[in-house]
Formats: sequence, structure tokens, C-alpha cells
Amino acid sequence: MEYHNPVLLHETVDGLNIKPDGVYVDVTFGGGGHAKEILNRLGDQGRLYAFDQDQDAQQNAIADDRFTLIPENFRYIKRFLRFHNVKKVDGILGDFGVSSHQFDVAERGFSTRFESDLDMRMNQNDSLSAYHVVNKYEEEALRQVFWQYGELRNAPKIAQTIIAERKEARIKTSEHFKKVLQPFLPKHREHKILAQIYQAIRIEVNQEIEVLKEFLLQTENLLETGGRLSLISYHSLEDRLVKRYIRNGLFEGEPEKDVYGNFEVPFKKVGKLIIPDHKEIKENNRARSAKLRIAERI
Repeated sequence: MEYHNPVLLHETVDGLNIKPDGVYVDVTFGGGGHAKEILNRLGDQGRLYAFDQDQDAQQNAIADDRFTLIPENFRYIKRFLRFHNVKKVDGILGDFGVSSHQFDVAERGFSTRFESDLDMRMNQNDSLSAYHVVNKYEEEALRQVFWQYGELRNAPKIAQTIIAERKEARIKTSEHFKKVLQPFLPKHREHKILAQIYQAIRIEVNQEIEVLKEFLLQTENLLETGGRLSLISYHSLEDRLVKRYIRNGLFEGEPEKDVYGNFEVPFKKVGKLIIPDHKEIKENNRARSAKLRIAERI
């Protein structure tokens, strides 16, 4: 089984505009596909640092003197780069979301296809799992998770139904969970709605929105002038944050104006939004929702 088929491989690495002697960071190492392509374009003096908190991904570390794998969440990018005496970099690549491996290994609990325990932890050492969210969260907290992260209109009813089932028995497995959700899964939309529910729980378990925000806010000070961000998102919640941060350097409101009335922003957009072509989607169906945005530090 291939660990992970990298999405928009050449487009994403092209977006970094790599200098052979530059310093680059891949914050979502996974199977190492993007990392290997970056190393192919680096000279002997170039350096690549990669982040991945998933123990499975860490087994894919590349034997190359120019490469360092940091086994941490990329929300701590600045802290751990400093640990390696790196204060500035020339480019940062991020391919957010879930790897093919995480989806394909049943016991990880990410996929709706398999019978498994409710888990969904990207870092298997974390204490918060899907089981905890489903069985321990209060009704209002559950409603918020499904509304904010799954954008589900019937979030209140879903939360009520889960609470009612919990009073009878703990919901431990994906099959039990699907049975509880059955009233909300009409045949013609079953997979789509179930995917939205799983996405909502997964985002909560892994604090994906908070992690993305914390990461993005650190990139302004990490990147050299002219340095690049090359970021792939897979759902609208992520993409809106990336798009807005590239445009404004903020997630809400508008940036300040300088004395000439011009907005002061840290990045400029490079090119247009890039999405996979039909050929790539046919070869790798998980690429279908990918959106690549590239920006340059001003």
C-alpha cells in the first residue's frame, strides 16, 4: 500500500520558487512525497526541515544529510525551528487534511468505510479522541462542533440523538455510531452527510482550525523577504482562513493603512488558485477538493 499520493506535487513545489541553497519547511511530511521533490531541487547547501506528529509518518524519514524530521505538531513551528538554530526560511509548504494512510488504516478511525473504535487522533499520544467527543461532550458543545466544523443544519438534532443514545450505552465503534446517526442519513446523501459529521469530529479532536491559525500567524516572521508560502486546503473552513490571511495578514477585520492610505499587508498573492486537473483526480480521487494558494513575503 502506498502511504500517501502527494496532491499537486509539482505545482506545490514550483510555488516555493526554490533556491538551491535555500532553507525550506514541509509542515505536513506524511509519506514524504513533497519533501522528496523539494530535496531533488536543493543543492548540497540547501536544507529541508519537516514536521509530522503522526508516529506512522515518522517511519518515513528520509536518509539525507540535508533533511531533518521534527516529530511535532506544526503549530509549534517557530519554537522547534529555533531549537535547530533556524530563525528564517525561504519557503514553507503545507498539505493540510488527512493522509491516505490515515484514511486507509481502519484502526485509526478516520474513515467511514471501516468498523473501528472511534479515534481520529493524528497524534496517537493525545488524550482527546473521537470517543471522548462523542461520549463526553455536553449537548451544547456537540452542537457547536457539528454546526461550526461540519456546517450541518440539523446539528441540534444530531447532538440530542447522540446524548439520548449515550444514556443507554457508550458509543464505542464506528458501526454503533452510524446506527445512531441513521435517521440523518437519507440514502441519496448518506456518504456526504456522514463525511461532514466525521470531518467535524476530526477537526475538533485535532484542533485543526486553531492549529492552522497559530501556524499561519508565525509565517510572517519566519519567512525571508521574497520567501514563499505554498498551501493546500481541502475544505472551505481551511481555505477561507488561508485565503484571508494571504490577502490581509488577518483572519477578521481589515489591516491598518499606512500614511499614504495603502493597506499594510505581509504577503502578496502569487498567481491564481490552483486545483487538480481531471487526470490527477481520476488517478487520485482524494485530490478532488484540493485548493492550492501561493503567496510571497513582501
